[in-house]
Amino acid sequence: MEIIQGKQALYIDAPALDERLAGYDAVHMDIGTGDGRYVRHVAQTRPHCFAVGVDACRENLREVSRGAPENALFVIANAQRLPSELYGLAAQVTINFPWGSLLEGLLTGDTSLLASLAAVAAPHTELEVRLNGGALAEAGWSLEAGADRVRDVLIANGFAMRAPVMLAAHELRSLPTTWARRLAFGRDPRAVYLHGTRKVNSIVHAAPALEGAILA
Repeated sequence: MEIIQGKQALYIDAPALDERLAGYDAVHMDIGTGDGRYVRHVAQTRPHCFAVGVDACRENLREVSRGAPENALFVIANAQRLPSELYGLAAQVTINFPWGSLLEGLLTGDTSLLASLAAVAAPHTELEVRLNGGALAEAGWSLEAGADRVRDVLIANGFAMRAPVMLAAHELRSLPTTWARRLAFGRDPRAVYLHGTRKVNSIVHAAPALEGAILA
């Protein structure tokens, strides 16, 4: 699979990745990691955890990946086609403020995306998803309906999800992501948090019928 370190693209196979992971207690995987700031924070504050950030955009990751901690790795990949080297590794998966195709995949129940999430997650893997009102509005959903929709899709595809929790501006300010801070100080700081775990022997299903959408 392709990884990035500054401006340099490198390739790492499964045995080499296993060597990098040796000695760490768990793997935290951030899907759609953007500029990688969140992954760097996880690596720095949890030295016994190995943090993996995945994003399709190389340019955004060049700065953070250049000086990444030893327990951090940045993978260039589409969320709908996560590399097989990552399969079954994640004890925790985060998706922070998705937009574009990643958000659309969560809303429509894209089977490729959900199969990728299921593939990288071990049984009982913790899943955290944070959604923002502006991105959902652009996709044609209200914050509440969009959050319920994503939760329903995840439940239908093997994740036991708790009820959505609304995030206040001060909570967004405390999150170590660039988008969280922009949202907190922006005109539309509405956001919601979804939390759950992957069930044992879960499989990917077709998405439930769409409902609850509103025009932005």
